[in-house]
Amino acid sequence: MADTGGLSEEQLRGEFHNQTAAISWHELQPHYARGSVVMVERGLDLVDVALQLRLDNTVQFEQWISDGAVNAISDALGARLYADNPILWAVVVPPWVLVQRRET
Repeated sequence: MADTGGLSEEQLRGEFHNQTAAISWHELQPHYARGSVVMVERGLDLVDVALQLRLDNTVQFEQWISDGAVNAISDALGARLYADNPILWAVVVPPWVLVQRRET
């Protein structure tokens, strides 16, 4: 079981919700260069994904990866994001930065 720092799932969810912020792709470049940025598709709740990552829910993550809902950012996608410099939602779950495209 993952170390939650003594916090309940609801407390962790609240912390992730409070830490979620909008950020431009260009600001994420140092994290992308380290390979620590993960794209979360719009159909998922970004905070829930952060919580499941913190809880080390491997089964859920394997399913999301299999479904294509959570992905590493390919070089091609990274280049498109750099060209477009969109504003994304992001939350940090060390060592990862989870990002999600904002609704337009």
